[in-house]
Amino acid sequence: MAKTTRKAAKAGAGAVAAGKAVTSNPYVQRIAEDEELRDNLRTAFESARKAYERMSNGKGPVKAITEDKKTQKELKEAATSLREAADSLRGAKRRPKRKRRGGLLLVLVGAGLALALSEGLRKKALDLVFGSEEEFEYTSTTTASSAGAPSAPVGSTS
Repeated sequence: MAKTTRKAAKAGAGAVAAGKAVTSNPYVQRIAEDEELRDNLRTAFESARKAYERMSNGKGPVKAITEDKKTQKELKEAATSLREAADSLRGAKRRPKRKRRGGLLLVLVGAGLALALSEGLRKKALDLVFGSEEEFEYTSTTTASSAGAPSAPVGSTS
C-alpha cells in the first residue's frame, strides 16, 4: 500500500511540474489566447486528416496525391493553415498579396495602350529612345557621263 501512495505522490508531483511548465510556455499561452491561431491549427489538422483518409483508401498514396484533386486541395489547405499558424506564432506581419504586382501590371498595360493609340506620344517616345529624327536629303555622288551625246528625257519631243 505504501508503494502505491509513493507512486501516486510522484505522479502528482510530475503533473504539477508539467502544469507549471505549460502555463509558463509562451506558445501555449498564445494558443490559449489567440482564437485565429486555434482556428488555423484546427483547419490544418482536419485537412491533413481528410487527406490521409483519402490516401489510405486503397489507391496508394502516390496515385492519390498525383491524381486525386480533392486530396491535393486538402493538402494545400493544410499547408496554408500551418503557414498562417506559424506566422501568427512568430508574430510575423502579413504581407499584402500582390497589390504591387497588379498595380505595376496596370501601369504597363496603360502605357502600352497610350503608346499604341497616340501618334504624338509614340513619336516622343521614339525620339527619346533613338534620338530626334533627322531630315534625310539625298544628294547624288555620281555625275552624268559625258562620253556620249546627252540623251533626251523619255517622252520629250526634241
